[in-house]
Amino acid sequence: MRRWPRRGAGDYVPALLKRGRERAAAEHLMIEFREADAEALPFADASYDVVLSTFGVMFTPDQDKAASELARVCKSGGKIGLANWTPQGFIGQLFKTIGKHLPPPAGVKSPALWGTQARLEEMFGSQASEIAAEPRMFVFRYRSPEHWLEIFKTFYGPTLKAFAALDETGQAALKRDLLALLGEFNHADDGTIVVHSEYLEAVITRR
Repeated sequence: MRRWPRRGAGDYVPALLKRGRERAAAEHLMIEFREADAEALPFADASYDVVLSTFGVMFTPDQDKAASELARVCKSGGKIGLANWTPQGFIGQLFKTIGKHLPPPAGVKSPALWGTQARLEEMFGSQASEIAAEPRMFVFRYRSPEHWLEIFKTFYGPTLKAFAALDETGQAALKRDLLALLGEFNHADDGTIVVHSEYLEAVITRR
């Protein structure tokens, strides 16, 4: 973000844009922050040399439309950089667990599909000269399972929405399953949480 003269950032959550503006101002970075729908980006065709999304665009309902928008605003020869949770990783399995208690709307694909080479090829293949992808690992660290659950229920969108949509009995069942999943992935043996979650780092070169 420090190397290019024109920088833009978009999100549909005003509070996140506000925090981004504050951070950019503190670091003396000139960035234009705009409220934006990832399926209809408010930027002209071929606006940017680099387009980035870190665990963001993967949550759009219409995956193909969102991918098309990323490609549209990227210049020919430019790069689209993505970090997306994989289906087999911890967050991918979190999505799967939530889906058992609260199935997604009909026709909506799992966000974790963005974390597969095959799905990226489907969405970007016709508009890319190269798609390079490597699995990476992010490590979550929390004081305890209860601390993890409190944070994810309060701040992580998929978990927050799931608990809000369930009644008391459903919430208790989801809590049990999430804590069981956490136990499967936890590497710590001292009561804390150390969970490795796989994601796919992808760099797509625009044709």
